[in-house]
Amino acid sequence: MTFDYDLFVIGAGSGGLAASKRAASYGAKVAIAEYDLVGGTCVIRGCVPKKLMVYGSHFPALFSDASGYGWKVGNAELDWEYFITSIDKEVRRLSQLHISFLEKAGVELISGRATLVDSHTVEVDGRKFTANKILIAVGGRPVKPDLPGMEYGITSNEMFHLKEQPKHIVIIGAGYIGTEFASIMRGLGSEVTQITRGEKILNGFDEDVRREIEEGMTNHGIRLIKNNVVKEIERLPEGLKLTLSGDDQEPVIADIFLVATGRTPNVDGLGLENAGVDVVASSIEGPGYPTTSAIAVNKYSQTSQPNIFAVGDVTDRINLTPVAIGEGRAFADSEFGNNRREFSHQTVPTAIFSTPEAATVGWTEAEAQEQLGDAVTIYRTRFRPMYHSLTGKQEKIMMKLVVDSNTDKVLGAHMVGENAAEIIQGIAIAVKMGATKKDFDATVGIHPSTAEEFVTMR
Repeated sequence: MTFDYDLFVIGAGSGGLAASKRAASYGAKVAIAEYDLVGGTCVIRGCVPKKLMVYGSHFPALFSDASGYGWKVGNAELDWEYFITSIDKEVRRLSQLHISFLEKAGVELISGRATLVDSHTVEVDGRKFTANKILIAVGGRPVKPDLPGMEYGITSNEMFHLKEQPKHIVIIGAGYIGTEFASIMRGLGSEVTQITRGEKILNGFDEDVRREIEEGMTNHGIRLIKNNVVKEIERLPEGLKLTLSGDDQEPVIADIFLVATGRTPNVDGLGLENAGVDVVASSIEGPGYPTTSAIAVNKYSQTSQPNIFAVGDVTDRINLTPVAIGEGRAFADSEFGNNRREFSHQTVPTAIFSTPEAATVGWTEAEAQEQLGDAVTIYRTRFRPMYHSLTGKQEKIMMKLVVDSNTDKVLGAHMVGENAAEIIQGIAIAVKMGATKKDFDATVGIHPSTAEEFVTMR
């Protein structure tokens, strides 16, 4: 049977872009469909604009720190409109850059929303295309629980387009998105209240990481309301009134309400049933949330239909941009590059761009103890960095190694503090390669630096 394309990709986000370009480099005829800006969540409404906001939120602290070093800094004021507009311009520039990369790679970009007609046919705005293989890389989207007044809440998508800086923003959600935006908005000068359903933020991260971030956020003026959920939201003349579940908890009033309680795979309207693609329940859960689905795949990102594949957040495995890229390239190598391989989801490093920043790779202390029991040795240090010797601030850095005492292998590395992501990225190489604590000890530290503590802990 003759097809229009060797590969048709649905979704021009991180995974789809990586897969399409890699497949085209092997000589495949490739098309990619996208109804929004090219670039996906990361470029348009995720990691890129968020990180720019993170950078912007750090300047007030830098202005303050400068005085400790003898600099006289005048009154500083944020031009919110300029800030938001500049970020949007950069997002659109990057989107256009990704389009040019597709053109150079020989990938045809088709604008419009794609749906599956059958296992080899895709329809885009009334036009039908056939393909030998189809890759679904449509990502995920934020969702809000079905509660009274939830229509007044915004999601992370809208955070990058606020026309005015909120004086007081309330955030519900204890994950990395809610935690990062709480830190961003506080750094930019807004009053911030974060409401969490449980006792701690950042479920799934190492306990020391969770504790250090929470302490740092509180010291920076973020109000944390724990063990509460929002029961109702009302619009009043003075703002949005949030009624909480705690019997003795007073309602909270703010001008902006961010819902950061979960994301779900973008499977709705794809026509998966037309092609016989199986789904599984996704990981989102909580009061007011319906059951949602993710595309079921095997270790090669292959769905229940042998010629249809899926990568990235739509599969709800590890929902990180570099993982989607890795899965997409592994798919292209396997199916078009004569190099069948699977993408490893083990030892994936990640970061939380909160204030303080944190990053981690490998096992948490709890995970190691669950697997190895008493055969776990923990190395931990906590100190004030040299930078703050002159600022007078009591900022702390925490660094931690989780070691298998039977083999001396470093199973996990965790850090909270400035430049954590940059430092853990390098440490991740060693952990991925199976380095031992003796290997760390034998490495000469760069002095004076924060990172040297990872090779001097005893």
